[in-house]
Amino acid sequence: MADQQTADQHDMSEGSPHLDRDEQELAARHSVPRALVIHEIIREEGENELERTNMALALSGLAAGLSMGFSFLTEALLQAGLPKSVWQHTLASFGYTIGFILVVLARQQLFTESTLTAILPVFTRRDFKTLSAAGRLWVIVLITNLIGTWIFAALVHIHQVFPDDVNAAMQSIAQQAIPPVFFATLLRAFFAGWLIALMVWILPSAQSARLLTVLLVTYVVALAHLSHIVAGSAEAAYDVLAGTASLGQYLILFLVPTLIGNIIGGVLMVTVLNHGSIAPEIHGSNARSGQPAT
Repeated sequence: MADQQTADQHDMSEGSPHLDRDEQELAARHSVPRALVIHEIIREEGENELERTNMALALSGLAAGLSMGFSFLTEALLQAGLPKSVWQHTLASFGYTIGFILVVLARQQLFTESTLTAILPVFTRRDFKTLSAAGRLWVIVLITNLIGTWIFAALVHIHQVFPDDVNAAMQSIAQQAIPPVFFATLLRAFFAGWLIALMVWILPSAQSARLLTVLLVTYVVALAHLSHIVAGSAEAAYDVLAGTASLGQYLILFLVPTLIGNIIGGVLMVTVLNHGSIAPEIHGSNARSGQPAT
């Protein structure tokens, strides 16, 4: 796939006869791959994910769930260290980005990323085998992500691990993770799923700006109080362990609407739209190569 991207950039630079060879190579390095190349990079990544063993997916998913807990903790640390003001949440929200940065750079398996990576092969191949493989990945990754967040919440909930002001900040953040209105949570989760899947789509062309891309996109998720199934689970689990919310509230008011919203936002607003936008190019490429249309 890297060869395909290089070829795409080479063709672009070859169309600039007013540049010398060195300038053409410089232009190629700074050009953005076209949508079809991005699609194929992510699809190939998804194919590799679907081929991973159950144990590999489970361990990577567990690691991602644990890493995402640092979004909760770092936001609480910043909130505890900032004076109470109208801009406290604006600055503390930067802490929320840490878990996502860890997961993306460490290449750990996060459920909301798979609403794009695991589904593109399904849309391309359109067979039951690929669909069942995607379903297997979703179930394993989601369960292990959530287990990781509960373990992290239990660890930070241990008495005297953190100062009282940090514990108070974690409790304050956790109480906002289980809002009382089902539809409002679903809609906030819809936007979060949309943004995270869009972030995954952007990353192949971000190059050296990958870190900044993850930081900015996930900062918006925190700033807008959007609901993310994994990051929010660490907060909601802490709320349950603190005794201020019940397990039923966690399941009905957080888990169900957030899961539905994240899936719809990621699959419908990014996977369907972006796959559909380049489907004619895929058909054209298959027709020229003699491959069956997808």
